[in-house]
Amino acid sequence: MIRLSEQAAAKLTAMKEELGDESKFVRLFVESGGCSGSKYGMSFDAPRDNDVRLEDAGVGMVLDPESYERLKDVRIDFDDGLHGKGFEIINPHASSTCGCGKSFN
Repeated sequence: MIRLSEQAAAKLTAMKEELGDESKFVRLFVESGGCSGSKYGMSFDAPRDNDVRLEDAGVGMVLDPESYERLKDVRIDFDDGLHGKGFEIINPHASSTCGCGKSFN
């Protein structure tokens, strides 16, 4: 299960409302790159046939099966304060992460 903090859920809900397209979900994914080998990605996208579909705090999410296996226990937070990083993904399965929190191994 992927968990969203109250702040992350509120920000994603506001972003989706701005988008104005109810057919889109939050797509979470992992791709090669970043300073630790793999990096997190997030966008709004339509569901695909083989996607894993989840919901937390009223936010619908979709992931391809491979990304789901690597992200299935993450917690997503959002911080827009003075030193905020924006969205932060806390992954208990990552053996290491970079300083910016956007990539992992």
